[in-house]
Order: sequence, then C-alpha cells, then structure tokens
Amino acid sequence: MTRERPARPAESGAAAPARRASDRGRYGRLSRQRVLATALELVDREGLSALSMRRLGAELGVEAMALYRYAEGKDALLDGLVEALYLELAERLAAEAPDPGTEPEWRAGLHRIARVTYDVCLTHPQAVPLLATRLLAVPLARRPLAVLQDHERVLGLLRRAGLDEAATAAAFRAFTAWLLGYVSVELRPVVDNPDEPEPAFRLGLHRMPAQELPVLRETTPVLAERGGPDGLAAGLDALLDRFTEPHRSG
Repeated sequence: MTRERPARPAESGAAAPARRASDRGRYGRLSRQRVLATALELVDREGLSALSMRRLGAELGVEAMALYRYAEGKDALLDGLVEALYLELAERLAAEAPDPGTEPEWRAGLHRIARVTYDVCLTHPQAVPLLATRLLAVPLARRPLAVLQDHERVLGLLRRAGLDEAATAAAFRAFTAWLLGYVSVELRPVVDNPDEPEPAFRLGLHRMPAQELPVLRETTPVLAERGGPDGLAAGLDALLDRFTEPHRSG
C-alpha cells in the first residue's frame, strides 16, 4: 500500500505561517543603536522629510517591517532620533575633562553642558527641530532615558548652587529655554541667496520695505553672523546670576 504524501498548507487550505522579516542587513544584524545612527545619518544628509520606515529600511538593506522591532512606528523613530542626540551629548561630556577654572563647579558644569549641547546641535542641524516638537509631544516620564539623564544632570548642578526645589525648577526652565532658543536662532536661515556676491542682495535686503523695516534692514548683516559659544555663555551667565544671587542674599 502506497503511503499518501502529507498535504502542504496550500493544498489543505491551511494558512502558511507569516514570514518573519529578517533583520540582517547589508551591515550585518541590526541593533537599536545601528538603526538610530543610520536614521540620524539620513536626516543629516537629506532632512527630516526624507525619513520613513521604508527609506530607512532601504538604507540598512532590510525590509521596513524588520525595523518595527526597534521602533514601533514613525513617532517612535523620531523619539529615537532625540535619544540619539542626547546619547551623543552624554558621550561628548564623558570624553571631555572638566576645565579646572575659577568658577564654582556647578556653574562650570552648566556651561559645559550648554556648550556641548550647542556643538551637538550644530553637528546635526536637520534634527534640531525635534528637540522642540517631540519634547512638546511626549510627557516627561515617557521621554528617552538619555533625555531624562540630561535633565538630572542639569537639575543636580542647580541644586549644588544652593537653590531650593522651587528655585531649581524655575532655573531649569530658564536654562532649557535659553539653550534651545539660542540654538534655534543660530540655525535659523538668514541668507537669501548664498551665491550672490553683493552683500545686500545676498541677504535679500531689497525684499524688505525700507520705510517699514529700517531697524531690521540695518541689523540683518549682524544677524547673518552666528553669536557662537561666547554669546551662549554670556546669556547663560546673566540667567544664572538672576536666579542664584537673590537666593543667596535671602
């Protein structure tokens, strides 16, 4: 008697098991770190509008479905880019020895965080808008651990300045607003036509009504130059003095 061949799933009507998308790409097996690093490289090169799960999968040499193990969707991927920026910040801070100067340790530490954050943002200007949009959209406790650790660093230094809980919270808000606001202004485009050799036309001053915008026209050439780390530090000192001196005198 001839034994019957077992029916294949397609022959028996049973559904075949879904194929698991491989996470082995052109650079080897994926990891969350590799996924986020590649996403950041893509955004650095082509801007946030170029980022999608499908495009990132193509960059890594895998199907888009393979990425959902590392980011649940586009929003999670954007949060991951914020995480990547703060991880880079932490790495740079760890690699840089504190400068033994005359400033109090807490003030020098805050200046160092501000300056290194500025450097990271200028390295990845295309991703900087996420520092506002994603942190506005994500509650504090749900932010990436690297972001929370940065909050902890800043708050700890402010407490070492002798501030109480309320003053620490107020100074933290002001520190964050000044730092992210300063970086946003630094990265805001001012030049109208980079290829134009004539300064006035390069800045597009001819587009501004002279009678209505005289001060803006006069100031635009200066606005076209970045304030740099010195401007960041000067504003930070003024802010810290505002929050620490009244507290000490009280």
